[in-house]
Amino acid sequence: YMGRDHKACDEAFAHVEVTVADRNWTAAETGFNTFCKRMFRHFAMEEDILFSAFEDETGMTGGGPTQVMRSEHMQMRALIDEMKGAMDARDADRYLGESETLLILLQQHNMKEESMMYQMIDQALAPHVAELLERCNALE
Repeated sequence: YMGRDHKACDEAFAHVEVTVADRNWTAAETGFNTFCKRMFRHFAMEEDILFSAFEDETGMTGGGPTQVMRSEHMQMRALIDEMKGAMDARDADRYLGESETLLILLQQHNMKEESMMYQMIDQALAPHVAELLERCNALE
């Protein structure tokens, strides 16, 4: 479920890069808004629902794996803010530079989640999967 959501976020991200490179600012703004909505929803599913439930179930808080993921989310939010500034300024070079940095961070982050964090969550929260998915699906 979350891996598929990564792919949807990645596709939205790639679409914006193409429109910015083409200097199609109307499409770029629309695409950027879609990308942000998807990313922030993804972060909320993880931080507010899955990571919290995992921490409650396992007692891993403070310096555990969810804290590392949250820290990386903060870094990504900062880059997205920089990209927004570049978008507002119609500065394609700045936008594409920031997006390249975000792409590298996203690739590393997603690999950690998909190869480690999601497996830990699946193992710890298997009895609660239906309720957790329902809560994730309810987020807008």
